[in-house]
Amino acid sequence: MLNVLRGHSRLLLWGVAGSFVLTGLVWLVGQGLHGTVLLPDRGASWYYWKLPEPTFWTRASAWAGYAAHQLVSWGLIYYAQTRVRRYTTGLHRVNVLALAANGGFIALHAVQTRVFYDGIAQDVSIFSSQGSVVLLLVAVLLMENKRRGLFFGRQAPIAADVVAFVRRYHGYLFSWAAIYTFWYHPMESTSGHLIGFFYMFLLLFQSSLMFTTAHTNRWWTLGLELMVALHGTLVAVMNSGPNGIWPMFLFGFVGVFVITQLHGVGLSRTSRWWVAGAIGVAALGVYAWRGYDRIDEVVRIPAIEYLLVAVLALMIWAPLRLVRATRR
Repeated sequence: MLNVLRGHSRLLLWGVAGSFVLTGLVWLVGQGLHGTVLLPDRGASWYYWKLPEPTFWTRASAWAGYAAHQLVSWGLIYYAQTRVRRYTTGLHRVNVLALAANGGFIALHAVQTRVFYDGIAQDVSIFSSQGSVVLLLVAVLLMENKRRGLFFGRQAPIAADVVAFVRRYHGYLFSWAAIYTFWYHPMESTSGHLIGFFYMFLLLFQSSLMFTTAHTNRWWTLGLELMVALHGTLVAVMNSGPNGIWPMFLFGFVGVFVITQLHGVGLSRTSRWWVAGAIGVAALGVYAWRGYDRIDEVVRIPAIEYLLVAVLALMIWAPLRLVRATRR
């Protein structure tokens, strides 16, 4: 692992450190929001942190900031794909521009939250924010099928042109998922918000590293995939307490790790068996306390993700075949 990280460690450590600093900025902004009056919580489908009476300017400030951030990001990705197109160990000029742009829009969102409060959550469903991150994770599973397989190192029967399509255009999708979720939330300082913003900052940093070898570092990208397990578990504990559904998130996402992600970082078969065994013992221990009648929770997230991989592959495959047929 150390050999793999060598040469990238300084850049990636700067990214992690910067994400911590920016999370501190979110906490600082949130200290000035404690007097904001919000409506009572209405359940899982209700996003609590939005103004009871939004105005034109609270809406426009959030959507204009999101739109500008998104268009700039897509423009930089397009520039990199058409002008750079080669990987280097250092930063290209476009990477510096992307880092500066993301930093500028993070600062803009901090000011926007402090002045107007609302994010774009006022006008879209909470499930759209959650779904954007799920779509990102599912696209990674599809995109990496050829390299690490989908089921214990074995590839799923996904057409090569479908995988190639996702690999070529994934940057636009991932940029949308991260930026949409970033502007969805105001910069509140609850524990859930801070963890979520830290994750978004890591993803924005990753999107800024296009066409660098750090961007494709397998331990780094694995860490980004696994962050969702940490985030989902901690938020579930904070919202529902120790008797809530946190094991579903923990062992569900870790289950995807055992089935798929564990097989893409060059570990020996013995090491993989030890890791999978340790996780299995931990799950059995938790459900010995929780009740084995609820152990079906651990398969829900993997089942959903692998089903969505199939759906996404089919949704891409069908138009590609149609285009190919019309060109004959």
